[in-house]
Amino acid sequence: MFTIGDFARYGRVSARMLRHYDEIGLLHPDRTDPSTGYRHYGAAQLARLNRIIALKDLGFTLQQVGAVLDDAVGPEELRGMLRLRRTELEAAIAAAAARLAQVEARLRSIESEGHMSTDDVVMKKVPAVRVAELTGVAGSYEPQDISPVIGPLYDRLFPLLGEAGLAPSGPGIARYEDVPDGGGVVVHAGVTVSASVGPVGDTGIAVVELPAFEAATIVHRGSMDAVLPTAQTLARWIDANGYRSSGYAREISLECPEDRDAWVTELQEPVVRATA
Repeated sequence: MFTIGDFARYGRVSARMLRHYDEIGLLHPDRTDPSTGYRHYGAAQLARLNRIIALKDLGFTLQQVGAVLDDAVGPEELRGMLRLRRTELEAAIAAAAARLAQVEARLRSIESEGHMSTDDVVMKKVPAVRVAELTGVAGSYEPQDISPVIGPLYDRLFPLLGEAGLAPSGPGIARYEDVPDGGGVVVHAGVTVSASVGPVGDTGIAVVELPAFEAATIVHRGSMDAVLPTAQTLARWIDANGYRSSGYAREISLECPEDRDAWVTELQEPVVRATA
């Protein structure tokens, strides 16, 4: 038998919590001294305590925990519930990390207003190019909406091209356009190929020819989640030099190592001379 203090120490909980569990009928002590009222617990009760804490950490209320334990949840089922909760927490952490990256990018953009050099902006004539691409729809242009769409599209694209006997002949090209009714963004995940225009079997891939255009371009180094300062530098250059956008920008993947922070991407914005 353990005193309440010792049992709390072994269970990594507080004695106050054990008293509360006793009061609500969730975990009664093995024995309570009738003269002193001191609570004593057995080692076997650690198993129930572990389940209580695990279920509470899963987000169950204490009332729900009691109901689950009364139904005698087995170790394997409990492990499954814990794995599910772990997956949910990992997804929440990843989403929070992505949001933090976007906040940092916005902050860098604010801090660089009026200070970030536009010397790296280059005007060039972009030739027509043939691209094999898969298409999806994102909720907005925000990175947290684009990334979950374009990543899986590229994950599917290259294996499907291999199955179809097509090999990339140039860099990846991502492009975006508004859904006609304003209900989101059409995401095109593509790669340069030498192939006939049209659908590629029943893969969902379409080979399209993108037209030539004159572009203001700038190279972004790092994750596309942090592209905002670079994109806004390009926008300021376009406005300051008497141009206006004449279409949707393209993102040309120059280097795509496993480390996203080492990516090198050229932003190509089609432009024409602005009229007064």
